[in-house]
Amino acid sequence: MRIGGRFDLTYCSNIHAGETWAEVRGSLGSALPVIRRSLGHTGPFAVGLRLSSRAAEELNHEDRTLQEFRAFLRDGDYYVPTINGFPYGAFHGERVKENVYLPDWRQPARVEYSNTLATLLATFLADANAPAGSVSTVPGAFKREIKSEEDVRLMARNILDHVRHLVRLHDRTGVTVTLAIEPEPACFIETIDEAVAFFSRHLFESPELAVDDLRRHVGVCFDTCHMAVEFEDAASALRRLEDAGICVPKFQISSALRIPRPLTGSAGRNALARFADTTYLHQVVERREGALSRFVDLPDALATPGCSDCEWRVHFHVPVFLPSMGALETTQADLVGVLDLLKQRDQAACLEVETYTWDVLPAEYKTLDMHAAIARELAWVRSRLTA
Repeated sequence: MRIGGRFDLTYCSNIHAGETWAEVRGSLGSALPVIRRSLGHTGPFAVGLRLSSRAAEELNHEDRTLQEFRAFLRDGDYYVPTINGFPYGAFHGERVKENVYLPDWRQPARVEYSNTLATLLATFLADANAPAGSVSTVPGAFKREIKSEEDVRLMARNILDHVRHLVRLHDRTGVTVTLAIEPEPACFIETIDEAVAFFSRHLFESPELAVDDLRRHVGVCFDTCHMAVEFEDAASALRRLEDAGICVPKFQISSALRIPRPLTGSAGRNALARFADTTYLHQVVERREGALSRFVDLPDALATPGCSDCEWRVHFHVPVFLPSMGALETTQADLVGVLDLLKQRDQAACLEVETYTWDVLPAEYKTLDMHAAIARELAWVRSRLTA
């Protein structure tokens, strides 16, 4: 949906299980009309597309399949402003955890996958007469896998190689596709300061590409859940990115869990244990007297005694319309702050609601069917953007 002439509001289709193109296409065909009707929206409807490597290859290399999807978008008045290029492989129904970052930006497969997604997106953008869009991606790699400065340089070289592909796409089509690197806890780039440092030292100083091309074709995906988990102040974070000349073409809209005073035996601590699923990684950041400590996964945090003078924030994407979840709180207030900041800014942006954890939410929070829950999230965001 186009909101206020500046925002493309959508949801990420990674909430739907499916790794083949046939599965993705089936989910979109059944979900999009229902969600649109629930919202009462009659104009162009944005699609936040998630494609596994397998689905992307099937769509890109089978012309009849691609033409059918383009016709589906055209006939349904749908458009694709962004693609989630973070999870390369399976994302539902099996252990994902740290494997979600593989292949990382040290590996040629990540470049090839990102090139394919960008090529597809350029086609969809041109069909919609849209000048620009984004592909979000992993923040380099899982942090503990980076062993040397050479690993960092290799990631940078591969990202720059992908940027060359984006420049060629722009020259050929006139469409700008931006790689949106998404900081995340426990990753090589997990904070805004780390993003600024990597861009400044390893990307923007490249003598092989024009600075304007670099600033146009590589930026940051600002995930409101991840930033809240890291206790980032949104206004300061966006200002530091702007000062560094780093664009933010995409905001992923979600809330995290928060628990003040996570003492052993407390109601909040007991409730939190039910969110420790075996599928996804749920990083925890603890703030105590202004200092941050980090746990790679929720069970690691739950194995500690906790404290009475600290707060935990947990990387678990929860529905944005919930300010609390039983004995637990959410970071909805942080999300509202980001939306208020966006309304004050002049820049256009894509806003993608991303609550991919639907399958692993405790049952009491799945009282709506998935399509109704997605519509409710989009309506909640829309109401705050237009208030």
